[in-house]
Amino acid sequence: MNLFNIIDEIENVDPEFQDRISPRRAAIKNITSFGSKVAVAALPFAFSTLFKKAYGQTSGTAVNDVLNFALTLEYLEAEYYATGVSTAGLIPAGAGATALAQIAKDEANHVAFLKSVLGSAAVSKPTFDFTAKNTFPDVFSNYQTFLKVALAFEDTGVRAYKGQAGNLKGNKVVLTAALNIHSVEARHASHLRQMVAANVSGASALKPWIAYTANGNDTGIAAVNPVYAGEQNTTQANVNVTGFMGASGNISQSAAAEAFDEPLTKDAVLAIAGLFIV
Repeated sequence: MNLFNIIDEIENVDPEFQDRISPRRAAIKNITSFGSKVAVAALPFAFSTLFKKAYGQTSGTAVNDVLNFALTLEYLEAEYYATGVSTAGLIPAGAGATALAQIAKDEANHVAFLKSVLGSAAVSKPTFDFTAKNTFPDVFSNYQTFLKVALAFEDTGVRAYKGQAGNLKGNKVVLTAALNIHSVEARHASHLRQMVAANVSGASALKPWIAYTANGNDTGIAAVNPVYAGEQNTTQANVNVTGFMGASGNISQSAAAEAFDEPLTKDAVLAIAGLFIV
């Protein structure tokens, strides 16, 4: 997220923004003068503070609802990875352990950021059952199961953020922050897909993106079918992509479907998350 460009863009559409954040704008720009990783890592949290001071309660109930929806998902992911990386004997040492520790850190940062923006309006963390009512009884004792469930969470997160982007388009600050988290979730999903392909029996052909199948689910795990519902879609903006010509003829159904991530509705995402909430 380029915070300084965001500030400049906000000033273009909101002339009073400069007055509301001055001299905080200069203070945030001065953060980079420290030249340390700690200072750079603090930027999203500094920005969330600026957001609250500049706009107060003007974000509106609708925006808060979307942010709390996102926060619920981030609570789920953050606790899942925190539990996984702290469970002795679950994750083999090596690059996979390093990657999962980084993902755990990212998800914890997402929670902290959203809570910082929401303040007292933030929802409380639910109680989770990561076995999904015994659907995945060995989730914290079987590395393969742990990776499968992690992948389902990340693919859900990508679709969930995309599904809510339209509800945030009236607030560019929040929309930019949400899309930044969306991009991180997408990178997590891609990396986990490669980890699943390398570590899960029968999944070696899994692609770094959601591949085309008749029901949208390319993981072969029937229990997570709702996560992938609609991913086989080939129509975008009322245009069937298979009607376009590629270098070697019409674009195939699989290529058209794999070229886009489909959004999930809030209700669909909550139904998926509800399987893991007590």
